[in-house]
Amino acid sequence: MSVRIPQRILVAPSGFKESLCAESVATAIAAGVRRALPGVRVDIAPIADGGEGTARTLAVATRGALREMAVTGPTGSPVESHWVRLGGASRSVAVVEMAAAAGLSLVPADLRDPGATTTYGVGQLIAAALDEGAETILVGCGDSGTCDGGAGALQALGARILDVDGVEIGLGGKELARAARLDLTGLHPRVANTEIVLACNPHNVLTGPQGVARVFGPQKGASVDQVEELAAALDNWVTILERDGVGKGDLRRGPGSGASGGLGAGLAGGLGAVLRSRFEALLDSGLSGIDLDRRIRKADLVITAEGSIDFQTPHGKVPAEVARRATRYGVPVVALAGSLGRGAPAVHDVGIAAIASILTVPMPLSEAVANGEELLVAAAERMMRMILLGGTIAARTGSKKRNKAS
Repeated sequence: MSVRIPQRILVAPSGFKESLCAESVATAIAAGVRRALPGVRVDIAPIADGGEGTARTLAVATRGALREMAVTGPTGSPVESHWVRLGGASRSVAVVEMAAAAGLSLVPADLRDPGATTTYGVGQLIAAALDEGAETILVGCGDSGTCDGGAGALQALGARILDVDGVEIGLGGKELARAARLDLTGLHPRVANTEIVLACNPHNVLTGPQGVARVFGPQKGASVDQVEELAAALDNWVTILERDGVGKGDLRRGPGSGASGGLGAGLAGGLGAVLRSRFEALLDSGLSGIDLDRRIRKADLVITAEGSIDFQTPHGKVPAEVARRATRYGVPVVALAGSLGRGAPAVHDVGIAAIASILTVPMPLSEAVANGEELLVAAAERMMRMILLGGTIAARTGSKKRNKAS
């Protein structure tokens, strides 16, 4: 009786937010796989989604260099941040993770006011990458704590946003209601000769009923009245971008225009940045050096993971994207999760053959977070042993059928 054992396994997870980075998740899963199959070849491909951890994930994947620096945080106070110069064939590419300078996690709960928070620090990171001579800058959009239409980032790069009296406006989305003119003559001199690409969620648009202020403003602390004030301010801002900016395309409702509180529209309109689907930019374009499809094609099995698998997972989350790609090549996919939520079985419809939680008994969240790596190792081992059992049963069933036929 011959049992087919996977010889090449690709581990391609996202991070578990507020617990484990994508690299740690991938390493733990690989350790569990090797417990069940000591000789198997495991390829580790942690997946960045543009949000928290993107820069560090890509730095590790390409053996790039992390550049640490202090910037103006979303509330105006200094924060320790970073950007990355990629290594390998992508060494001319810099990665700026907006969440590292203006993420929601950097905004204390009692200061969550998207009318006041700023992307100024994002512009400072871009300026640092420009100063170091990066030929392409990839900006990861996600997990933002701002709604300033990217105005702060432009201001940090030398743009002047003026009111009707020619006085520069302050920082924050609410200030955009006073904006009357955009002056780009003082922009950083290297902007014109540098490709700037934003990796963003294409479903996020700047204005309209599904505009960024109305959809994400409440999550960032905006009251009902503030939501409408921000929506009106962004309407005013995009009119100015269209008139005084350099960008092409639809800055109002074009794909990704509302990314990161409107950073997409601001950098597209003010810098001529290109807005791309986050997975296209991070996994397909060649900028990041990941080349996920090539690695999937070589695999006999793909294991992916995220902190929670639920009804939202099929709609643009990492496991669904990994499964979508693996399905093209007929490679089976299984997924592990910190927890399985409402609607989790919907992931079977996007190509994930089996799912499992890393938790085997009820436990406090704090305990699960503290023991996340150990739980992942054990869960991966259990998953692989179940897959091996399935192979044994299939082989035994096939053998019986052949014996009966003879």
